[in-house]
Amino acid sequence: MKSIFLRAGLLTCLLLGLDYEETSAASEWSSKCSGVIKQNVNPDFQHINCLLTNAALDAEIPPEVVKAVAWRESYWVQFIAPGKPNISSDDGIGIMQVTDIPEGYDENEKLTYKEKLKYDITFNIEEGVKILNEKYDYLDNNTLPKIQGAGRQEIENWYFPIMAYNGTKSINGTVYQSSGLKNTNAYQEEVFSSIENDSFLKDTQLAQFPFKKEHFSYDPKTNKINFLQKTFTLVDPLHTSVYFVKNGQDVVVTGGNRYLRAQPAASSEINYIAPKNTLLEITGELAYTLKTEKTANANQFVWFHVKTKDGKSTGYISSAYIKKRDSSWTPPVDNAAPALPKVNEVTDKTTNIIGESEPGSILMVKAGTPVIGATTTSTDGKFTVRISKQKAGTKLTVTATDKAGNTSEAKDLTVKDATAPSIPSVNAIYDYSTTITGKAETNAKVYAMVGSKIIGETTAKDGAYTIKIAKQKAGTSIIVYAVDVARNKSATKSVKVIDKTAPSTPSVNTVYDYSTSITGKAETNANVYAMVGSRKIGETTAKSGSYTMKISKQKAETSIAVYAKDVSGNKSSSKTVKVMDKTAPPVPTVNKITSKTVTVTGKSEKGASIYIYNGSKKIGQGVVDSRGNYKVKIKAQKKGSTIKVYAQDKLGNKSKSKTTKVS
Repeated sequence: MKSIFLRAGLLTCLLLGLDYEETSAASEWSSKCSGVIKQNVNPDFQHINCLLTNAALDAEIPPEVVKAVAWRESYWVQFIAPGKPNISSDDGIGIMQVTDIPEGYDENEKLTYKEKLKYDITFNIEEGVKILNEKYDYLDNNTLPKIQGAGRQEIENWYFPIMAYNGTKSINGTVYQSSGLKNTNAYQEEVFSSIENDSFLKDTQLAQFPFKKEHFSYDPKTNKINFLQKTFTLVDPLHTSVYFVKNGQDVVVTGGNRYLRAQPAASSEINYIAPKNTLLEITGELAYTLKTEKTANANQFVWFHVKTKDGKSTGYISSAYIKKRDSSWTPPVDNAAPALPKVNEVTDKTTNIIGESEPGSILMVKAGTPVIGATTTSTDGKFTVRISKQKAGTKLTVTATDKAGNTSEAKDLTVKDATAPSIPSVNAIYDYSTTITGKAETNAKVYAMVGSKIIGETTAKDGAYTIKIAKQKAGTSIIVYAVDVARNKSATKSVKVIDKTAPSTPSVNTVYDYSTSITGKAETNANVYAMVGSRKIGETTAKSGSYTMKISKQKAETSIAVYAKDVSGNKSSSKTVKVMDKTAPPVPTVNKITSKTVTVTGKSEKGASIYIYNGSKKIGQGVVDSRGNYKVKIKAQKKGSTIKVYAQDKLGNKSKSKTTKVS
């Protein structure tokens, strides 16, 4: 429960005349934060950081406490969406999750109060801070236990007031009654964890509490905690909030080396590196992380402007890394060796070794015993050591020696192979090949690819390789490259599969003695040739797998050989065809036939058959001799009979008939 109890009249005065849609004018501390609070939306993260910080300081509460409570309650969210206040399931309102309304209010006053909590973030913060102060007052009246020797500025003394902010109920018990183990899920434990993580960036651990189960009891009826011990003495040092230091006061650097930066931002230029326990003087007001910084939406700490005691260096340092100087402070003595140097990767191409180490220390690089390079780190701890290129696999060591003579442990490095292998050589690949051979860097993996597909791979033993592959089509582009054991990839070698397969024998359609072209099918883009003996009678290209070749007419029975030759010069076997005779013989000549003629003579196509008819009756048949003459025996025919004579060649071509009268 986050509630506050004020007299009705006092709260009425507080609310009178205030518009919840405007920034609260009741809190002068909010005016210390630059920027305008826009209506119905959350201010930016660092503006909220400023509001919480100044509200806490105004109430003399450690800002670390207020920030952590607000973080645990709402993650610093007043509005979950524009115009939509953050209201929890238990009716907690806004960034501080205030719940109960003060007693003694009428309905209008209650409504006004709740509306202010919802829409005025400064009012909400102010009310949450008042609740925390009220809970702190319980320390003085023994309602809550206190920490021996601690006051308002000691963070540990707020342990029980933080518990009371959420409720002194069994769920927030410091230890489990059954086991006596620490209850790390208690509300106040989570808030303290947030302080360590967010305000101290895990650089500082708060004092541990010596709680035992006999220190508390739990009322089963009310579920409340009964505090059986009213004062606790802590063995660990208490932590005074550094926010309460003033200009001119001294602070001490905690943790390791810490940076004084030119601006309040972690990426800002480093002016000075302050070792642990360095004494610094506060020289300015609190500052907040620049809004342009990447971490501006996460940093809950603030920045102090400081100077070194000799006045030579100034800058901003995070509140997470300093504490107020106390009587226990002693000047730092450097007897610690520098941390192990941070070194960037070194390859066989490296001529500058780059890294970070303690500022002002001497960096030495060795390859075995010999020193191959040395330098002094800059004020920001960075270094660059020039070296000659080292072979891959060379063992290097890097050490840092500070001004006090302390030497770090050696940083061991192995020079990485960053040199790509040479391009593999590739022997000719044919369309009948089932392997790819060539030379490449010994022990490198060699890959063969067609497009994005790997068609084979192997290891180049002794500098040579043989990759098994499936046969590839002629003209296919194969890319071959090598990857060495350090995973460096060579440039690629591209080769085309050579066509060594002869085209199929062309098909040839029938060629006649009247044909002036030869047609058929052959390998696409192959040249097709037609030969008669040793004489070429025509040629063409088979586009789209078909061809038409112009020729002069050839005599019947002429043998024509047709073959194809592809673009790679591979020649097919020949297809031989004979010219088909499709020309009818000429009309035979017929010598005079009388009624006494028994042998008909004349001339016709050599080798043709001669047929002689009287009407529809064949009266004689013969063959034309090699000289073109024929003699056909017939019986004597009556005078006036009509005789028809025609010739028919061996292919069945029939001439027109010659008609004559028997005289």
